[in-house]
Amino acid sequence: MTAERSTADLLDAAVHVREAARSATRGAAGVDTVLAALSEVVEYDHASLARWDPLRRRHTTVAGSYPDDATAYIEARLHHDPVFTVLRGPARDGLWLRDVPGRLLASSPGFQEVLAPLGIEDGVAQCLFASDGRYVGMLNVSTRRPRRTPDPARAVVTLLTESLAAALDPRSGPPPAERPAATEEARRPGGLSPRELQVLAELTTGRTNREIAERLYITPRTVGTHVEHILTKLDLPNRAAAAARAATWGIEPAR
Repeated sequence: MTAERSTADLLDAAVHVREAARSATRGAAGVDTVLAALSEVVEYDHASLARWDPLRRRHTTVAGSYPDDATAYIEARLHHDPVFTVLRGPARDGLWLRDVPGRLLASSPGFQEVLAPLGIEDGVAQCLFASDGRYVGMLNVSTRRPRRTPDPARAVVTLLTESLAAALDPRSGPPPAERPAATEEARRPGGLSPRELQVLAELTTGRTNREIAERLYITPRTVGTHVEHILTKLDLPNRAAAAARAATWGIEPAR
């Protein structure tokens, strides 16, 4: 296979990843199909796409093949790892394992406690950002066998970050023209009323009932009633869970 042909294959594979991400964004396929398509771009033994939860301050794995202990590290501890600071830096470029300075690996619990025991010798970690600059999650790819990843493959992974971010972004969705026809009430998340949606949005800020009441020009008692209705309709245990659900839906208070 010539280098030119190999590059053409990579571009075809990249198109498959974008199509899979687009299908996942529209709910037509699972995010696991994105990882499957990505294997055509770069070979791996383990991979995952993890969504960032800004309220819980942790990642949630949407699709992945890492062992449980590695998945737990990605979700709960990776954002405290020294490597993560570099990943989220101004350059926002992915880090390929073989390019990471030895002193950084030595200070990384993720590598020392998780990847090294798995025999991982190569791979890439890439933070993913929405078009408006929000951090939405990350891609992790690992291989136990040292492979020479050609420069075109590295470039393709970087070019695919926008599509991968869209697959993770809870605010992404089909354009209005492609959404199924429905009544106004059915289109409202959780069947909540317009006022309940306003209160739900305010819960994401951690405001008290009195503070919410002042912003919406209603009484604190009325706010409390709306909160009770929200928890009942969404079958949630408390305000924090409601706020997390609002964040997943991309609901925010008016500025």
